[in-house]
Amino acid sequence: MNTESTHNARAGVREVCERARVARGWLATSTSQKRNDILAAVARGLIDRTEEILIENGKDCQAGREAGMAEGLLDRLALSPKRVEDLAQSVIDLISLPDPVGEIVSGSTMPTGLRVRRVRVPLGVVGMIYEARPNVTVDAACLCIKSGNAAIVRGGSAALNSNRILVDIIRDAIASEGGSADLVASVDQWGREGATELMRARGLIDALVPRGGAGLIRSVVDNSIVPVIETGVGNCHIYVDASADLEQATPIVMNAKTQRVGVCNAVETLLIDYTIADTFLPVVAKQLIEAGVTLHADETARQILEGFEQVVEATESDWETEYLSYDLAVRIVSGVDEAVEHIRTYSSGHTEAVLANDTRIVNTFVAGVDSAAVAINASTRFTDGGQLGLGAELGISTQKLHARGPMGLTELTTWTWIIEGDGHIRA
Repeated sequence: MNTESTHNARAGVREVCERARVARGWLATSTSQKRNDILAAVARGLIDRTEEILIENGKDCQAGREAGMAEGLLDRLALSPKRVEDLAQSVIDLISLPDPVGEIVSGSTMPTGLRVRRVRVPLGVVGMIYEARPNVTVDAACLCIKSGNAAIVRGGSAALNSNRILVDIIRDAIASEGGSADLVASVDQWGREGATELMRARGLIDALVPRGGAGLIRSVVDNSIVPVIETGVGNCHIYVDASADLEQATPIVMNAKTQRVGVCNAVETLLIDYTIADTFLPVVAKQLIEAGVTLHADETARQILEGFEQVVEATESDWETEYLSYDLAVRIVSGVDEAVEHIRTYSSGHTEAVLANDTRIVNTFVAGVDSAAVAINASTRFTDGGQLGLGAELGISTQKLHARGPMGLTELTTWTWIIEGDGHIRA
């Protein structure tokens, strides 16, 4: 690594972070209305400059195709007029959500007469490191603004042009409402060294959130000296029980796997109770294969699917894999207990679904799995901030401290204890 380049990145990232901390001082004293006005300006900017966004995004997508980027990742990278419109709408939806800042979480009066309140406050300066996801640039910045935080983003080289125009639009919106554009900034200009320096910016960055593949997340968790809120990869499962409504089950599986394959809440492993495997598996497999899905099946499933195309032998690594592609692992299990055991062994802790009408089965499944979200007779695709009423999300946290599941406005706050007395002293 070039010493001069490293020094320049360290100095540059430090300056960006310091300016963000100064700018956040203004945001901390701003009103909810002012923060909402900024968001409205962002939404207008996205719509007004859609053509510019698509031109810059087109450059990134072309570079991705030339580099051999997987189709699922290209889909995640690509923007369209509808996706830009949806981004703008997600910003508008944030405006209508309650402002968490200043909310009294709890309050009481002590026997001593002290009045104690626990009040929500912003985290401060939030860093984001992510890959090929231009929508995250908008979601992260706007969630931070609404919740009183500054945002420093590192969006990766694959989306360099897309992220540049989106950050420019957001900064222009902040400035148009009298705020400092330094509230939102990118460190993409320093490449990987910029990401490394974000991980080292303890005291300047209050929380760092990685979002992307397993390698990126592990690198941030292992190397950061800044507190990390860990998001996780999505090795999601669906278990189809003998009590399931099989007419519902097939479209649920199809939606979970094929609606968008390059997202973390797509299903990657299908588990089927052995008593219905002979009837259900050929039906759902036919539709999956027609949609272009390759099935990585265990021995029992392969025997049932003999003669089907696009069926290959499952290996141990298949049970552990977040494909983000038109691939699905399939295993036949002896019932809910074996399904739960499989999930506890291989799951990344993101989302699991059970398709069953037997309450005992559902309760056993929900109690047995240990993931951030559990769906009952519904697609795994609903683990999403927008779908769960959060307006947008910073990511899906698979850890258990501070935040778990989709991270919205509340998860971007902490709290301060307000202790109010009247000349009280401790005996």
